[in-house]
Amino acid sequence: MSENEIFTNEPDDDAEDYRVTLDLDDGRTIECAIMTILEVDDQDYIVLVPVDEDDEPIEEGEVYIYRYFEDEDGTPSLDNIDNEDEFERVAERFDEFLDEQTFDELP
Repeated sequence: MSENEIFTNEPDDDAEDYRVTLDLDDGRTIECAIMTILEVDDQDYIVLVPVDEDDEPIEEGEVYIYRYFEDEDGTPSLDNIDNEDEFERVAERFDEFLDEQTFDELP
């Protein structure tokens, strides 16, 4: 993955307003909304959902998950998850997150 940019139009916007531009290995560039940031084993991971120009998900169920870091100045960056065991732990935590969201939506 090449450079990725996390940005917002106004610094006071809600986290939901932030967008991440991903430059994928296949040469495509897509804009994503931040679904959530999860912590697993003292490491943060960001879950991104590709969105169109109307901020609607492009394909239901499609997400990208990366390690998430901020430097001492608060500048965010992303890193691929290359370890299969690490990815499985994060995917399991993401499933738990989805279950929690579903439970919270029940009447």
